[in-house]
Amino acid sequence: MAYVVPARPHALRLGAAALLLLASACAGDDSSRDTATVGDTATQASGTTTGGGGETDGSSGGSEGSSGGSATASGGTTTGDATTSGTTGDTSDTTGDTSDTTGDTGGFPGALCEPIPDCEAVPVPTLNNQPPPDDDNHRGRDMFYVTGEDQWVLAKFADGGILDLDYHGYTVRIFLLRGCQGEWEELGTAITSDDGQNPTVEGVEDTGGRIYFKIPEDKKLAPGRHKIHMIVEDDNSVADQYIDVVPKGAPIFVSDVDGTLTTSENEEFYDLLLGTIPDANAFAAQAFTLLRSKGYWPMYMTARPEFLYKRTREFVVKHGFPHGIIHTTLSKSGALNGEAAIYKSGELAMLAAKGLKPVYAFGNRESDAEAYDNADVQPLENRIFFQFVDAVYGGRTINSYGELLDEFDALPDLCP
Repeated sequence: MAYVVPARPHALRLGAAALLLLASACAGDDSSRDTATVGDTATQASGTTTGGGGETDGSSGGSEGSSGGSATASGGTTTGDATTSGTTGDTSDTTGDTSDTTGDTGGFPGALCEPIPDCEAVPVPTLNNQPPPDDDNHRGRDMFYVTGEDQWVLAKFADGGILDLDYHGYTVRIFLLRGCQGEWEELGTAITSDDGQNPTVEGVEDTGGRIYFKIPEDKKLAPGRHKIHMIVEDDNSVADQYIDVVPKGAPIFVSDVDGTLTTSENEEFYDLLLGTIPDANAFAAQAFTLLRSKGYWPMYMTARPEFLYKRTREFVVKHGFPHGIIHTTLSKSGALNGEAAIYKSGELAMLAAKGLKPVYAFGNRESDAEAYDNADVQPLENRIFFQFVDAVYGGRTINSYGELLDEFDALPDLCP
């Protein structure tokens, strides 16, 4: 059955002048793209297909979440119909290889020792071989999970450029690339939410257009890196989420992005208007790659608005930074100064609650210094500030990441 693609607000692909005029809309009331009748949709799924109480506008299927279409990865694997309860194709090994994708090296517990397979090397599934549109704001919420805790697929579905209009009542099919290798498996479906429909999970408040999908116990992810690919049935639009599963105490490092990794604090704003990706500070990617090679897991923590998640990942990929967890704020407007310190302190507190504490932390502003002090990143010399003197909390100032290359190269290898 062919999918009927609903009208998309192409008129909202905003030029530079319009973006400036509408910048205040980032912090305004939420707008949305609703389906005609959402009904009692269950957005907090657990490996089963969920459906709405009525037919959705622009959807060829009924409210049960069944599209009649098939999802196929380019490797030739048909993953099955949306009405399945998480079973795809051959069910003899639904959990795949549960061995630790970082390798059992006997070194520092949880160190990132073995090369992670390229998460982008395996072609993603498609619905009826239809390519996805490229003008949406959909984004997954990358996550660290420690061994033994609940694991969630978390994502926001929205459109309309800077207006970030929510998708309400849309069926989303969820696929997993376990260990970032092998074949895709379908986990199930979820329905995008109305505001407040779900309880907060992993700090993600339900502001509408979100899915909260708890990975079933028999399909939980082993230690290592995994990729989630999500497809909206109605229009084939997609979102990705990356998940790193580590033991408590795993060595990680965190970094701010704007002004710390980009060449100026406000470069992203101007490049957003121009449709380009910011430049990176010299030697920053090399320094972080050295840390990763020693066994540290990367995390990029930025106070940007949430709709800039995909651009942030593009920046990381373009400039050769090691692939890692990316967190933006969960708001449309981002956070500045004191609000940025509160946001980052909260993120680090959630990591601490999981038993994860950064060994190194990078920033360039007082808000970074305050957050790293609240998280008690120690020793002080491991709080590294690019061209910023932290006169209040302590920490180290560097004027070039080149200063770190020999130091990081000489660090003890956490992997024997």
